[in-house]
Amino acid sequence: MLRKEVSIFSFGDLLEYYPLRHIDKTKIDSISSLSASSDFAQVAGKIIDKQIIGEKRSKRLVVQMKDQTGIIELVWFQGITWADKLISIGHQYLVYGRLGFFMGKPQMAHPDIELYSAQNATGKSFLEPIYPSTEKLKSKGLNGKAIGKLTQELFKKLTENELPENLPQSLVEKYKLFGRFQAYRNIHFPINEKAYQQALRRLKFEEFFFAQLGVQLIKLNRQQQFKGLHFEKIGSLFNDFYQHHLPFQLTEAQKRVLKEFRKDLGGGKQMNRLLQGDVGSGKTMVALLSMLMAADNGFQSVLMAPTEILAQQHYLSIKELTKSIPIKVELLTGSSTPKQRKPILAACADGDVQILIGTHAVIEDNVVFKNLGLAVVDEQHKFGVAQRAKLWKKNSIPPHILVMTATPIPRTLALTAYGDLDYSVIDELPPGRKPITTFHRKESARPQVMSFIKEQLALGRQAYIVYPLIEESSKLDYENLMKGYEEVKSFFPEPQYHISMVHGKQTSEQKDINMQRFAGNDTQILVGTTVIEVGVNVPNASVMVIESAEKFGLSQLHQLRGRVGRGADQSYCILLTGPQLSRDAFERMNIMVQTNDGFLIAEKDLEIRGPGDIQGTRQSGALAFKLANIVEDKAMLEISRDEVLKILEADAKLELPEHKPVAQFLASQKSKRGWGKIA
Repeated sequence: MLRKEVSIFSFGDLLEYYPLRHIDKTKIDSISSLSASSDFAQVAGKIIDKQIIGEKRSKRLVVQMKDQTGIIELVWFQGITWADKLISIGHQYLVYGRLGFFMGKPQMAHPDIELYSAQNATGKSFLEPIYPSTEKLKSKGLNGKAIGKLTQELFKKLTENELPENLPQSLVEKYKLFGRFQAYRNIHFPINEKAYQQALRRLKFEEFFFAQLGVQLIKLNRQQQFKGLHFEKIGSLFNDFYQHHLPFQLTEAQKRVLKEFRKDLGGGKQMNRLLQGDVGSGKTMVALLSMLMAADNGFQSVLMAPTEILAQQHYLSIKELTKSIPIKVELLTGSSTPKQRKPILAACADGDVQILIGTHAVIEDNVVFKNLGLAVVDEQHKFGVAQRAKLWKKNSIPPHILVMTATPIPRTLALTAYGDLDYSVIDELPPGRKPITTFHRKESARPQVMSFIKEQLALGRQAYIVYPLIEESSKLDYENLMKGYEEVKSFFPEPQYHISMVHGKQTSEQKDINMQRFAGNDTQILVGTTVIEVGVNVPNASVMVIESAEKFGLSQLHQLRGRVGRGADQSYCILLTGPQLSRDAFERMNIMVQTNDGFLIAEKDLEIRGPGDIQGTRQSGALAFKLANIVEDKAMLEISRDEVLKILEADAKLELPEHKPVAQFLASQKSKRGWGKIA
């Protein structure tokens, strides 16, 4: 039951099944003192009534408990039979749980409950752990209290030798950390609040330390295992393009990133780098210059994009940029016809194609390269790990890998989720770009918003109007979009105005035609869902209206806003919301109005939503911390990473005597020795 319900398979799992909180069993609240500001409460009193009411799904057990000051209602929606047997009218009970109010009266749903005795009421104060449990476990007598008893029994048998130190002694002393055994004992059964906080600090540090050690060892192992292709020279293609055909001066950030790439590509180690930069920061230009370095050294490059529109856009812009230098660039997507594919595949195999751009079609087995040296993956979070891994196998020596994202990732998240990659940032926009002005408007201001769009269209500009896409209710989304489209048409009647529409139910051909009409200025307004988030580059578009903006996360709002502001004209983003906003939604609108800085927005997004819900993070155990939190414990994460890097720099194989505890712990984690199974 413990295995199935809460994944406790062994004593080690039980030890790391941490309490949710601790309560002082001697501290009892009077029922009359309970208020809506209280979160959890502990009360004692006599059961004066209980009854099962309702049927099927609405069935519940309702219990009335009275102390000298008032009455509280206790409710069970699950485990009703078990709770009914446990509770007897006329007996005194001690109850602990989350407090709520119904019709102005205090109520607890599914509280912890036990018979109240004189032992509860007297004796010295102590902190009792409250463990998470489930209704199924409770019905078998394994509530949070019973799990606590199991843990207590474990500590009676456990010795310090069975929980040896796993951090270097120098770190334990430097940061005044609890010893490991002491930390585990006090996280479960603290002698006081201060001891609990120290135990928490020690175990959080340990989680960060071993997470960082894990990703850094993967990185070291990869560097030792895969000797990278050597790009020895900066040749004529790169120099000719850089000196004579660059359409604009590179920013200092782009130059810095290029130097980082150059060091990797010429250093004899395989490059595995994450490049992030805000929308429009010039990542594609840096990628192109890297592909020219590859071509100068006799290697081919591939650029993989998540959608046909984006792949086509990369192809057209790179073809245009390189038209004056002798380099062969080809496009391969799912909609390339057999007639188009055949010569492209032959030219790739012969080495004639120096840059191949495409969708996931480029990783198919029939795409063979003569000498692939560099693989660039754009908007990398849209691809699965298996898809990216196929690129590695396209050469006997794996190519250099550059993954790019326009979704800024906060540094703390990058250190955990992407710690095995080297990390480059383009943190400034090309000169001449004007910051986008953002407004937040309520639904009641719609006529004024539409009038503003008309003014912009009169100046020859174009506008996007975007509706949310919530996949679980695609029918409803579609209805909202169609209703919105009709509404836009009523504000902008034909033939004076022309409108395109794109959404998920269209074929890729329909989408492409409508997008191209907008890109070619045949239509002034593009109405669509978030399919336009990636891959539309229309410098003439100066207005982005986001409908029901409260339904979008910060990163997505920022991505959508980045579709405008690509030309020399002043651009605007208007966030249209309903009249009632939650506190979080209001905060998101404020952040968007105040800043255009994608990295600041990403940090705020992380604070509001937490690490598990941020677009672009890896679906991996890198963020599966039991105690540590990368937002609240940011400083500790940075410290642990610095310490790991120092240790590996001095002793990459962890062979020095002071690193023996670390090496032994890693070995024990691999074999999971020393912990018996719970029968």
